[in-house]
Amino acid sequence: MNWAKNLKTPLLGFAAYSGSGKTTLLRKLIPILIKHNIRAATIKHAHHEFDIDKPGKDSYELRQSGTDQVLIASRNRWALMTEMKTELEPDLPYLVTRLDQSKIQLILVEGFKHEAIQKIEITRGKRPELYLRDDNVIAVISDQEWQLEKDLPQFEINNVEGITEFVMDFIRSY
Repeated sequence: MNWAKNLKTPLLGFAAYSGSGKTTLLRKLIPILIKHNIRAATIKHAHHEFDIDKPGKDSYELRQSGTDQVLIASRNRWALMTEMKTELEPDLPYLVTRLDQSKIQLILVEGFKHEAIQKIEITRGKRPELYLRDDNVIAVISDQEWQLEKDLPQFEINNVEGITEFVMDFIRSY
């Protein structure tokens, strides 16, 4: 059984190769979801080393000193940075458990294209292919219309209203 189907909060992935427009699309989609009173959390996969802190800031210096976790907080937000002392990357099921699902109605996942979760494939300039080998792909978004070999909803990448309605239907059917 798929672990994501046991979640109380709907989880929807956006899968594509780098440069396909995942982040750009989500930056357009999220404000519209907010207008529909949908609070979302986002989990983004990074394929490389990343840093959310800046050299010279206290939290950066504390983390660099060797502490395993740094939690920085203000009245507006808080963030927990955890240093991974292992070669293993945290998996998506673990990362989802870090979210406070009582405050959200949707979990958006950017990346993790090989994870067994319901997802939308995004392509730019090339024929969609992930949907052919992944039965978890439930729609395709592209910069052009393709003749798909499976009967899936297909959206033009700038049709944010149509994509939003699809996501809203996804939430309602969860």
